[in-house]
Amino acid sequence: MKIAIFGGSFDPVHIGHIKIIKEAIKSLDIDLLFVVPAFLNPFKKSFFATPKLRLKWLKKALMQFKKVKICDFEIKKNRPTYTIDTIKYLKKRYRPSKIYLIIGADNLDTLSKWHNFKKLKNMVEFVIANRDRVRSKKYKRLNIDIKISSTKLRKKPIKRFLPKIVANDI
Repeated sequence: MKIAIFGGSFDPVHIGHIKIIKEAIKSLDIDLLFVVPAFLNPFKKSFFATPKLRLKWLKKALMQFKKVKICDFEIKKNRPTYTIDTIKYLKKRYRPSKIYLIIGADNLDTLSKWHNFKKLKNMVEFVIANRDRVRSKKYKRLNIDIKISSTKLRKKPIKRFLPKIVANDI
């Protein structure tokens, strides 16, 4: 079994996230894609929407995808969780032959600072979700042409960038 893991705050989930998921399913040779909402990103101090609300949004926004499973491992921890711990959990539970880890291009600058990065890079193949066409020959890329971020949407919710369930709640 080959899997991809797409983690993040999803605070809020938006159409850029959904496009990343569609592209990953189309472009990567995978059996399942795990979407893993963070309780709280270890690099952040707070969240906008509660972890339970973000989980609800993801379940509603992604229920149409047959190859997608939402993994609440990090939310159940009820504390910031390192990516490597999530990888170990999914690896033990599903025993995949291949793991792709999808990250946003905005994480490239701090990637080497991730907890146990050297060990992590030996466990997964990084895939960069690229909204600004950042060039990196080092990693596989998913090119996403939607110029939106959760940060911008928290400042000014623009309904056309949000799944209906999220737009109705904000």
